Amino acid sequence: MFIQIAVAEGMAGRPVSAATLHRIYATLRAALNEAVRRGLIRSNPAVGVELPPVTHPRPTVWTVERVIAWWQDGVCPVVRMWTRQQTSAFLVLARGYRLYALFHLVALTGLRRGEVCGLRWGDVDLDVGVLSVARQQRQTAGRVAVAPPKSQAGVREVALDHTTVTAPRQQRYRQQVEQGAAGARWVESGYVFTFPDGRALSPDRLTRIFADVVRASGLPPVTIHVLRHGAATMALAAGGGLKTVQAMLGHSSIQVTADIYPAVLPETAHHAAESTAAMLFSVGASRRAALQGPRRRARRRVSARA
Repeated sequence: MFIQIAVAEGMAGRPVSAATLHRIYATLRAALNEAVRRGLIRSNPAVGVELPPVTHPRPTVWTVERVIAWWQDGVCPVVRMWTRQQTSAFLVLARGYRLYALFHLVALTGLRRGEVCGLRWGDVDLDVGVLSVARQQRQTAGRVAVAPPKSQAGVREVALDHTTVTAPRQQRYRQQVEQGAAGARWVESGYVFTFPDGRALSPDRLTRIFADVVRASGLPPVTIHVLRHGAATMALAAGGGLKTVQAMLGHSSIQVTADIYPAVLPETAHHAAESTAAMLFSVGASRRAALQGPRRRARRRVSARA
């Protein structure tokens, strides 16, 4: 069955990842376990199935060397992430686009694309500076449906800084202008981010829009999901603990957060390296100074006896 799934999807141009195979396996195994409990079958035939291991590619930062290689040879890391300066430059360049507030929100809070598409005005408290993640827009085979977040941990509240509170305020004003322009064609969906006629924005459409804006910016390519990686990495670099970042991202386990985001931004890594060296050699200098005193006294005693 798994071979047939892999072959069929591969021929259709949709290669199946190991993570998808494991999710299919978990569903199948649970169903067959229930069949065993009901006495419909004697044993679970899915037990013992061997699948390729799931790997989580770690985000790779677009350093100067990697950007040059991309310019020259088109070489792109599997999961590539902007630096802090590149993210800031993108937000400046994207300020004139109608979905700027969405880009800003994802870059600062790390919302998933389905979560930001499923965000409704009732989920946002701009006075307090908090938004609630209660649903997502899930797109499968071209069809969009409202679904719960990815896991129970995905149901969460996310704090907004003062710049991020401003972005939804601007989006609300833009939406009011678009409603006036659409007139009777306006669809009152209640979503924060919509098409110009008020219809909810679909995740796949968001992916294409973001890719177009990135290409126009001239920056090295990243995906909307990797913008989420950037938000997590910068939060860690700014001093946010793993538990805080786990809650912000809606990860079900802190181990997931630790496994995906062990790498830090280059400037943070250099600062840590310099701090370590400074601590080590300052200790060495203090120890040499402490040893020089007894050595001088010992030399004076030897000279006096001579």
